[in-house]
Amino acid sequence: MRKTLPQWLEYLESIHPSAIDMGLDRVNEVAQRLNLRFDARVITVGGTNGKGTTSALIENTLLIDGQSVGVYSSPHLLDYRERVRINGTLPDAAAFCDAFEQVEQARGDISLTYFEFGTLAAMLMLMAAELDVVVLEVGLGGRLDATNIITPDCAVITSIGLDHQDWLGDTREKIAVEKAGIIRHGGKVVIGEPEPPHTLREAVKALNADAWWQNQEFSIARTDGAVTFTAAEQTLELSDTAIPLNNVATALAVLKHAGFIVSDATMQQAVANTRLPGRRQLIASQPDTYLDVGHNPQATESLAEWLDSKTFEQLHIVVAMLNDKAPAASLAPFKRFAPQWYLASTHGPRGLSAEKLAAAVENTPNRLFTAVTEAYEAARQDADSEDLILVVGSFHTVADILALPHNTQNS
Repeated sequence: MRKTLPQWLEYLESIHPSAIDMGLDRVNEVAQRLNLRFDARVITVGGTNGKGTTSALIENTLLIDGQSVGVYSSPHLLDYRERVRINGTLPDAAAFCDAFEQVEQARGDISLTYFEFGTLAAMLMLMAAELDVVVLEVGLGGRLDATNIITPDCAVITSIGLDHQDWLGDTREKIAVEKAGIIRHGGKVVIGEPEPPHTLREAVKALNADAWWQNQEFSIARTDGAVTFTAAEQTLELSDTAIPLNNVATALAVLKHAGFIVSDATMQQAVANTRLPGRRQLIASQPDTYLDVGHNPQATESLAEWLDSKTFEQLHIVVAMLNDKAPAASLAPFKRFAPQWYLASTHGPRGLSAEKLAAAVENTPNRLFTAVTEAYEAARQDADSEDLILVVGSFHTVADILALPHNTQNS
């Protein structure tokens, strides 16, 4: 009897002893058995933060331009099908089941992690769609990530921050080397990180890569609400956007550096209209309530800078995080707003208790909760209409709020 999608996902979680198993030999072998290859142009997007919005803006610009585009991204928020988009649409569950079955038949006795199995299935679906462009979002690191079995026409490194340090290294310099693994010798790469570690520059030089760097070959600036993007000695005026400006600049630079001929009007329309769930997502007003999946110091510092542009009386922050993150460093950027904290425990093997979060925000007003939904409801009750509520800390945190029965607005 055919497995359903939930049954397949449960099976994927059971067949490998660990969630992460770095290395490309196993996944490469199965890809060869599947004859996996793309006739499409491939853009591989790596980086600590900003991969999702950068990929979405590249995708939407090319879709507006009339090209066929597929995206593989992770993780998902509410529905596993979110990991694959084909011309802006999520495939149905049966398509995933068929692809999983092909991978299962091809792998034989080769062990694959949940992520590797899903990556190969996604690639099969994207290959079958016969697309013009495929955007592959790196899951973890770059050099040894399953997406790196494909040679990109253009590689992208959005940012370099401290995250997944147990796997990638405990400094930005070490992490940069892992991220640089998606760059090919002589290949094109766009670097969105405005303060790149010296190891990234050394890696790009050693590979003789054709690189565009933020604030060198391209740049972006906001002045009095107007946004100006500059690349190749050309400027483009943009409407203000909820997407972080670094990611806007990186996505547009990819389009130019990779040689896509896209009109200014198309890029302007894409910047104005691109949204991604869980990224500075407005779900309610009076008080304005935003969700963001940010979960490391670089992401939260960017969020704090964004909050500087907002007008509100009191900031209420609802937080739940995983235990392999750095709560004190991640929450520190928000302290200048003197927020009221609503700290919730995350359950499961990677869960972090509300008590440990409280230690990270010591000597500031906080309340503790057993679940993020309880923390959120308390913040909604406490906040006045002119306040602002921010829910932050992980994909799991945002997903729990999005799954609540109330009908939210997207912005």
